[in-house]
Amino acid sequence: MRKRMLIMFSVFFLLSTIPISGVYAVKETTKEITISKLKEDITGDGKKETIHLKGSPYQANPNNEGAYFKFLTIEVASSDNKTYKFSLDSGSKASLQLIDLNNDGVKDLFASVLTGGSEGTTLHFLYSLKDFIYADLTVPNHLEIDSRFLDGYKAEIKITKTNETFLFDLKDREKYYKQLGIYSNQKLNEPMELKVNPYNILKPVYLKGGELGLKGIQRVTGVANTDAIAYVKSTWYFDFGNWKLVNLEVLDK
Repeated sequence: MRKRMLIMFSVFFLLSTIPISGVYAVKETTKEITISKLKEDITGDGKKETIHLKGSPYQANPNNEGAYFKFLTIEVASSDNKTYKFSLDSGSKASLQLIDLNNDGVKDLFASVLTGGSEGTTLHFLYSLKDFIYADLTVPNHLEIDSRFLDGYKAEIKITKTNETFLFDLKDREKYYKQLGIYSNQKLNEPMELKVNPYNILKPVYLKGGELGLKGIQRVTGVANTDAIAYVKSTWYFDFGNWKLVNLEVLDK
């Protein structure tokens, strides 16, 4: 029994002497920091709220350069003495704009978060706190696009929403594609799709009538992210609770 107690004491003593820097580091990396602070009336009562965009980076970075955030939150201290929180997805280079995107006369919370992937895509969030009522307005879904390579060094994309088809001549990449084994004698060796990204950019724009809307840009690539084939630009207007497509433009590389 005495021998057993001595072993347990020894184990406890050894554990107590292990440096706790690892635990401290975990606390440091989960510490929430303020990315930006804004003051604006976002409830419509004529009084300004204090709005913080906050994040918990994986690694402590005093300049917030290149940080990747595990948690991102918009925190609003409102004029009714309450605090409202809006959760965002993880990512890097988060930003927040206060802008009236549903055109109801009160500014909304429009946040963008870079995913950190090589594609350069961004996530977007849109919230309203008008009359102190929490509302997730969401953003327009990116366009669904069917795509494929064709024989003869060509590519095709089809916009599902509008049923429009666009063709692209890729003859200038013949040598590159042949080296990769995609084509032989101008014929595809096997069926192959293009890569269609979600929004790389989604930004507020003024429409013809003076209202605000959103313009999204989706990048279409071939065999690699650097192999750009097309850019699909869509413009949207928030109308009675739904986003409506008001303009579509497809550009080659």
